[in-house]
Amino acid sequence: MSGTHIDFSRGELNRALKKIRANVYEIPKDFRPYMNVPVRIYMTEKLLNQTEDGAIQQAINVAALPNIVKRSIMLPDAHWGYAFPIGGVAAFPANENGIISPGGIGYDINCGVRFLVSDLTLDDVGGRVDDLLRALSRNVPAGVGRGGHLRLSRGELDELLELGAHWAVEHGYGDKRDLEHIEDNGRLLGADASKVSDRAKKRGAPQVGTLGSGNHYIEVEVIDQIFDEHAAKVMGIKEVGQIGVMIHTGSRGLGHQVASDYLEVMRRAVKKYNIKLRDMQLVCAPFDSPEGRDYFAAMNAAANFAFANRQMITHFTRRAFEEVFGSGVELRVVYDVAHNIGKIEEHVVDGTTMKLIVHRKGATRGFAPGRPEIPADYRQIGQPILVGGNMLQGSYILLGTKRAMEEVFGSTVHGAGRVLSRAAAKRRFWGGNVQKWLAEKGIRVDAVSKAVLAEEAPQAYKDLDEVINAAVGAGIARKAVKMRPIIVWKG
Repeated sequence: MSGTHIDFSRGELNRALKKIRANVYEIPKDFRPYMNVPVRIYMTEKLLNQTEDGAIQQAINVAALPNIVKRSIMLPDAHWGYAFPIGGVAAFPANENGIISPGGIGYDINCGVRFLVSDLTLDDVGGRVDDLLRALSRNVPAGVGRGGHLRLSRGELDELLELGAHWAVEHGYGDKRDLEHIEDNGRLLGADASKVSDRAKKRGAPQVGTLGSGNHYIEVEVIDQIFDEHAAKVMGIKEVGQIGVMIHTGSRGLGHQVASDYLEVMRRAVKKYNIKLRDMQLVCAPFDSPEGRDYFAAMNAAANFAFANRQMITHFTRRAFEEVFGSGVELRVVYDVAHNIGKIEEHVVDGTTMKLIVHRKGATRGFAPGRPEIPADYRQIGQPILVGGNMLQGSYILLGTKRAMEEVFGSTVHGAGRVLSRAAAKRRFWGGNVQKWLAEKGIRVDAVSKAVLAEEAPQAYKDLDEVINAAVGAGIARKAVKMRPIIVWKG
């Protein structure tokens, strides 16, 4: 059965839907006989009404997966995707009783965000905006299939897949201090390059240090609001008007191919292990099976590619800033988070500590203060959560909460979430007009093609502030800092 097959009406859904508290709704487990757990939806009424029936059906289908723990989760930015809704979270036992599903992690493995902060202010940058945009576009290649500055041998690529951002730093692309503020220090230890196909490696080898296309970007931003002064200072953010840089990209063609390869493996595995699915996009295998272990090792390798990719883009971004402002400019890594990932984590479920494989699809980890996975200097404030928005509304840094640990496996929103498909956005907008309109608002935008600007028009996305306020109002994140864009370089 396809994930696009809707077996409910909105009227039926609305009658069944239970309001738990402000911004939190639940579809009960008995809504459909095949559901093993309820679906928990973290949205305002407005966001819920905007959400496609197909995305809700996908979350219901996820609730039917074997041995899913506690609930299937839809975050405020959730929208229709492949297999899981984008903005979906689900967890399974990290043993032979649990499963792992490539569709629950996504094609762009470890598509994620990094935020850098400088001591420059808006006054320093104001007259050099065009120069900086040109320097960024010159130093950081972007676009579909576009190659970068490096040509890696097969042996070098295998090392990168197992070492992640550490490989980049060891080869002169950044500083060891950068690694301290990357999720998992920029290296997932379960990676095995031998589990990544030759085709995936061939696609990825020329793409290290490149943005890619679509919603990937480098955005020069200004600190616009500080909601938690103590947390901001801990992160090196001292004042409104300070300049930062948001980098959003992932594992490029390599990650896409890893997903494609293992979806084929899992199609055979569901037959082998007699796993019943509501949607064949949700193909999976027992976590502790040869197929499950191989995919997990390859996924970790692709995630390491993405960590290395963002590390190298950081290096080339620093070079662009130095070209414009001189060698005294410093861009410090505030944090780097993954948005499409499967992680082995310990969570308390109904009073019992369980080791789980948590699938986050278009969702970010958001751990509460005290968790050992958080960098030592941030542990008292909680994990920084980097939330990209759209080209108009900017971005947020949120912090993890205790309630997020209790209810959503320490997860929260990753972005604004689309309301228009790329095709629909291109029919409605022209890229040149989008560029001109944003320029009138003081935001200089450029991309490899005007079609990308049409696809990425701000109106194609949900209202970022509504999404953030839904998460904060539900208690699964708290606000720290808001940034607004002044320069956007898109793929």
